Amino acid sequence: MSDSEVESGAEIEEKNGISGGSEENSDVNSGEENGVDPEDKEKSCSWQDLGLNDVLCEACAELKWKSPSKIQREAIPLALQGKDVIGLAETGSGKTAAFALPILQSLMETPQSLFALILTPTRELADQIGDQFKALGSGIGLKVAVIVGGMDMTAQSLQLAKRPHIVIATPGRLLDHLENTKGFDLDRIKYLVMDEADRILNMDFEVELDKILKEIPRERRTFLFSATMTSKVRKLQRACLRDPVKVEVSSKYQTVEKLQQYYVFIPSKFKDIYLLHILNDLAGNSFMIFCSTCNNTLRTALMLRELGLAAVPLHGQMSQNKRLAALNKFKAKSRSILIATDVASRGLDIPHVDVVLNFDIPTHSKDYIHRVGRTARAGRSGKAITFVTQYDVELYQRIEHLIGKQLPQYECDKDEVMVLQERVGEAQRSAKVALKEIEDKKSSGKNRKNADGSDDDTEQYVGVRKRIKSSKGGKGNKFKKMKRK
Repeated sequence: MSDSEVESGAEIEEKNGISGGSEENSDVNSGEENGVDPEDKEKSCSWQDLGLNDVLCEACAELKWKSPSKIQREAIPLALQGKDVIGLAETGSGKTAAFALPILQSLMETPQSLFALILTPTRELADQIGDQFKALGSGIGLKVAVIVGGMDMTAQSLQLAKRPHIVIATPGRLLDHLENTKGFDLDRIKYLVMDEADRILNMDFEVELDKILKEIPRERRTFLFSATMTSKVRKLQRACLRDPVKVEVSSKYQTVEKLQQYYVFIPSKFKDIYLLHILNDLAGNSFMIFCSTCNNTLRTALMLRELGLAAVPLHGQMSQNKRLAALNKFKAKSRSILIATDVASRGLDIPHVDVVLNFDIPTHSKDYIHRVGRTARAGRSGKAITFVTQYDVELYQRIEHLIGKQLPQYECDKDEVMVLQERVGEAQRSAKVALKEIEDKKSSGKNRKNADGSDDDTEQYVGVRKRIKSSKGGKGNKFKKMKRK
């Protein structure tokens, strides 16, 4: 998506208030107009007030969701009235429950298999949505199938043969099943949800989406949810919405209030050194570090491991099992640093992320919103620091224009940073050796299990120095002792 589209999207959002120009929800802000404190309104509003039945209210209570968030308060009543909804809210605001709860209530009223289809752009987000549906539907015997790439097709076919109520899928793998799995169709689907809809409606999934839309009934309810939304109306028309109500809880592209955002302007060749300095400076926090390529994600992880930091990579060239293993280690706090491509930038809810580092600046400005939304979720605070090199100035200015604010600089003492140059240089060389070893294994095919680039979190490459040591004799021992000092 070009940045010109991003800016036009911002213009649309500036023109429209919270109601998105819709007469049907023009009273969204009436609480403030009548002198009611929005915070008091939020505390006093209960799940019952939204029109949800007792079973779902109890499910929310069991999940310790005390009261609905803004997007839930606005979207759920409209969805329960049978309207198509376009929901825009900042990341971490509870968008999943905003579409899951109305779907479950409707399912309880008219039970049937293959009731709803939820499309997501990434596998990890699909798994997360699946977990939330299972938690909310645990009391009603809900059957959920998560259909994503990188997993066994036969096992997924067996899941679909059991006729689940809810199918959560990435577009590519869903289309594979529609074309190749005997007896599977979507002829009876009542609800279609596109989570992170701007990404799904973008060119990435255009072919798959057109084919999927032909396979599902026109008579259905459609929900589009995202933190950001494309401005091209024809894309929304392609999704066959019927008189949709647009619900916004922010007047423009924005990040949450409790997120502290900074930038640091540095020469490109010193990025690794500044990265180590900031990780040391903010030691004790958990970090998500975003890189632009799979190769740089892996290289950075290997380098940080050489420096003794518990880093785990997550990127699109890893097998799905390795991706889930990496994510679970980070969620379980056995690793404090997750280094990822934009495959992890959307929708993932990991409450304990304290700091997001944009090691490589995002090419598309809207991806910045999604990346930094991995921290400061559900009312918590968090930090986001973006590395800006001499090559990134224009991209960074577009980000500032999009979010409508100029960010302060994160203070770094240059002398303190450059003290780390030698250590980082050694780690870079070791990471380079490890990367070459991985590439050699892939090209030779000797280790077929790791030949998919899923060099994972087995930590098999942390021992690069040991191999160097054994080839250089006593030199390696001396180096190791120096490092410990």
